[in-house]
Amino acid sequence: MLHAAVIGFPSTGKSTLFQLMTSVDASRGKGDVIIGISKVPDERLDRLTAMYNPKKRVPATVEFTDVIAPARTGASALVDVAGYKNADALVHVVRAFRDEAVPHPAGSVNPARDAQAMEDELILADLGISERRLERLAKDLKKGKSTELERERELVERCKDSLESGQPLRALQLSSEDRKLLRGFQFLSAKPLLLVINVDETDIGDIGTSVDAIAARTGLTSFLARASTRAVALCAKIELEISQLEPSDAAAFLADLGLHESGLDRVIRSTYDLLGYMSFFTVGEDECRAWSISRGTPAQLAAGEIHSDIQRGFIRAEVVAYDALTTRGSMAACRDHGEVRLEGKEYVVQDADIINFRFAT
Repeated sequence: MLHAAVIGFPSTGKSTLFQLMTSVDASRGKGDVIIGISKVPDERLDRLTAMYNPKKRVPATVEFTDVIAPARTGASALVDVAGYKNADALVHVVRAFRDEAVPHPAGSVNPARDAQAMEDELILADLGISERRLERLAKDLKKGKSTELERERELVERCKDSLESGQPLRALQLSSEDRKLLRGFQFLSAKPLLLVINVDETDIGDIGTSVDAIAARTGLTSFLARASTRAVALCAKIELEISQLEPSDAAAFLADLGLHESGLDRVIRSTYDLLGYMSFFTVGEDECRAWSISRGTPAQLAAGEIHSDIQRGFIRAEVVAYDALTTRGSMAACRDHGEVRLEGKEYVVQDADIINFRFAT
């Protein structure tokens, strides 16, 4: 399952956002690591479910972790929190709202300052990891030459140089082999970053059009130009009000605000996209399900997401495009029009493909 860690300084709305996305109560004792699951909103799965009326509807999911006020703050505290280290991506909630009843710990609201301050914490945490690893590598290399260790030292030194210059590791151009070698270090600044800009109610109009205007107003434009960094804007106060409404009333409220969907849905979907994932579907009277795979995944590996036996005994994939199925109205009609294809194990699955795997056990 995809895993993202929600991070942020105090009084940003971080835990409120986590609770709204996962329906898990985040009001626990300090130091708790709280895990919740969010369903990825997908109108395509909704439509397929309406077509087949299955017994089960199973959306793709993202696991979010919230860490409640560690006893220590700063880079060392970040390194010690497994919920951060094990995450595939980081979701940083940045405060852009003003509320005298909730004073900002730094004395003023400055989203660009806070985004950079958190980035600096991640960089410092990673710098400590790289320095300790280089010390260990130096001792190991004194015992004897090793091509593998030499390569690792060169790569970690490259990372250290980047960190010392104030650059996060997600900005480094790394080969797939390099990324595999660094995976065990669980560098925080190497993880894709989603900024969630928690704005005032007066900024709701901009949320419905583009996040660019809000980024410019909050000084975050240059920050968002960095590699593997994206942003979503929402108003947690409004999201809380929406969560307390019936679905029909919530939809009407969103429409009145000029919004197509809730901010929570945008955060969940953006996290899913940021990680480079997409969904293919399996459909039928028993179940309609979205399966999460990385973009570029071949059919045989995609089959393994359903069951290892299907991957191992893979014969062919029966594939039909989502648009074709929803236009024709049934798989039989798609067959009649030659729109159901038989694909081999090297076929690269496309977003929203509907697939039935043929396999032998």
